[in-house]
Amino acid sequence: MASQPSAPPSDVLGDEAVAPPPYDRARAWLITTMIVMFMVVNFADKAVLGLAAVPIMDELEISHGTYGLISSAFFLLFSLAGLAVGFVSSRVTSRTLLFVMTLTWAVAQLPVLAVATVPTLIAGRVLLGAAEGPAASMSMHALYKWFPPHRRGLPSALQISGAALGTLVSAPVLTWLITAHGWRSAYVALAAVSAVWAFVWWYVGHDGPFDDAPAAHTKKRGERSPQAAGTPRLPYRKLLLTGTVLGSVSSAFGASWALSLSQAWLPSYLRTELDMAPGAAASTISAIAGFSLVLLLTVSPLMDVLKSRGVSSRWSSGATQGIAVCVAGSAMAVLPFTDGTVPRLLLIGLAFGTGAVAVPLHYMTAAQVVPTVQRGALFGIVAATGTLPGLVTPALTGYLIDAADTTTSGYTAAFLISALVMILTGLLAVAFIRPERDAERLEVGVPHGS
Repeated sequence: MASQPSAPPSDVLGDEAVAPPPYDRARAWLITTMIVMFMVVNFADKAVLGLAAVPIMDELEISHGTYGLISSAFFLLFSLAGLAVGFVSSRVTSRTLLFVMTLTWAVAQLPVLAVATVPTLIAGRVLLGAAEGPAASMSMHALYKWFPPHRRGLPSALQISGAALGTLVSAPVLTWLITAHGWRSAYVALAAVSAVWAFVWWYVGHDGPFDDAPAAHTKKRGERSPQAAGTPRLPYRKLLLTGTVLGSVSSAFGASWALSLSQAWLPSYLRTELDMAPGAAASTISAIAGFSLVLLLTVSPLMDVLKSRGVSSRWSSGATQGIAVCVAGSAMAVLPFTDGTVPRLLLIGLAFGTGAVAVPLHYMTAAQVVPTVQRGALFGIVAATGTLPGLVTPALTGYLIDAADTTTSGYTAAFLISALVMILTGLLAVAFIRPERDAERLEVGVPHGS
């Protein structure tokens, strides 16, 4: 879909022209900064268990399979919470949603500090997962409220780059805390940071003007939003069966498979299979995150440039996300059969870093075929289904390692299964994502608030 002009025309409601909302550049970028920090904390929370995997397994004397179940417990309510909060987002402000989420993150770190057992680890991860399930989609929804459509490429990339930045920063810092002060100290630090962010957000994180929720533009009781009046709702079944939404979910699924495998098992793999010291493993994980960060900050803005030059969204953002997941899956397939430290590290970087490109792009393509008033709910559904691998991948990998003759052969099986899933989902994304065609079929306009 061609990009919008820099000054979108007014919408019309009856005979009355409705001016587009003002774009407050300074405030928009303050919100962007806060949301990037939100994602940094989010992914540090996700990463802490994997970074502490070896000392936790040693101290509690648990098997790979049990650790895998603990890791998968994070996703027990993750998708369901993302789905539920997506529907709530049309009635509750993004300010309130993100505030409650981050306070819950802080609380979720506390059980294991009182009693370090498998049940308390599971309880903390389940609560954390429930509070983080809506994080990516709702923070993107909050971000979109501050930018018109033609300005969302870079902010979207920055929001998702917070994930890579979170891993880039947290890997060495949390590893140092775990090594120097014990793994519990990392949980204390994350609880404190989450609480601080929540209270700062409550002060600055008001919702922006590019929002079609009826309450956002209603001046009188019972009056409909001008934008909402011009953007009719569509049945969710119809939206979800659209090729673009299915393809967007597919690319997210493949990227999430690699991400959940990385968060749960990559630190342990680097230490036990490549004989890395904790610091070297942390540096490797940071390097992979840095690679993802460069891709995110390069690819998404490039998509905006391509669209401004008339390249369709199918090829600029649809095919790109599918190809990225396919490349990551191909590297994953070759990794177990490669010798030499440097080639293996390069393949690890491609396998676990390239798929990140799909995350901001799958939101951008899905957003183009949904009425804005339903965007938050659809983002919740897309996030819920696209992140389902987190419920399966860590536990499956732990089972494969315990069932194999050696840990090496267990990891090989896990990598090959991951490669198959990623290549298939990437190809589906390339085939199905066609935003212009699907928006026309659904008769979805793209007003300034979409």
